[in-house]
Amino acid sequence: MIALSNVSKAYGDRVILHPLSLEIPTLSRMALIGPSGCGKSTLLRIVLGLIRSDTGTVDIGGERLSRDNARRLRLGIGYVIQDGGLFPHLTAEGNVALMARHLGWEAARIQERLQDLSRLVQLPVDLLKRYPAEMSGGQRQRVGIMRALMLDPSVLIFDEPMGALDPLVRHQLQDDLRTIFQELKKTVLLVTHDMAEAAFLAEEIVLLKDGRVAQRGHYQDLVERPAEAFVSEFLQAQRLELLS
Repeated sequence: MIALSNVSKAYGDRVILHPLSLEIPTLSRMALIGPSGCGKSTLLRIVLGLIRSDTGTVDIGGERLSRDNARRLRLGIGYVIQDGGLFPHLTAEGNVALMARHLGWEAARIQERLQDLSRLVQLPVDLLKRYPAEMSGGQRQRVGIMRALMLDPSVLIFDEPMGALDPLVRHQLQDDLRTIFQELKKTVLLVTHDMAEAAFLAEEIVLLKDGRVAQRGHYQDLVERPAEAFVSEFLQAQRLELLS
């Protein structure tokens, strides 16, 4: 389980997150969604220990996140960002295997894991010899997913991973991601600006507004029982995507 208690963040007079408490149950899939600037990516970075909250605590798997254990806890989290976030000077294989090699995995173990992950994300293994610039956006994103899964983490965090993809590639990757989630059974926290994507990939949705939780629930809860006018307004603003 990931548990945030009274977590807040501000930069000077600009409040990004008001005191916020949120629990992501083990093996659940949760989507954070909201307009730009609502605090969803900041919340992710606090969970990852990349930035520190001004107040509150973060517990991951029952352990309190701190400066001392942030790196170790981060090794148990797979992190995927837009376009894969790959190092351009490394091949796809080099990107995926980077941390495993740093941790001293044997070459045979690395190659076996690469083969397994290639099959899982449906990326031909020969493409792993290419550099990111030689791959399509969808291929780079699949490599990014492989890298996140390399160490077999218990938690997967996605920060708008498909925002830069064209609709057809995005649709296929969404299908494949849901299959991966169902097969691997890991805790998943997904940030997206797309309600249709959130409803498709997550079991529960948290809609943020100005650094606060506007509503938490299943997609149908937000549609049929909106907690405030903003919830309905946000859904209506995305109606064309939801109908596509």
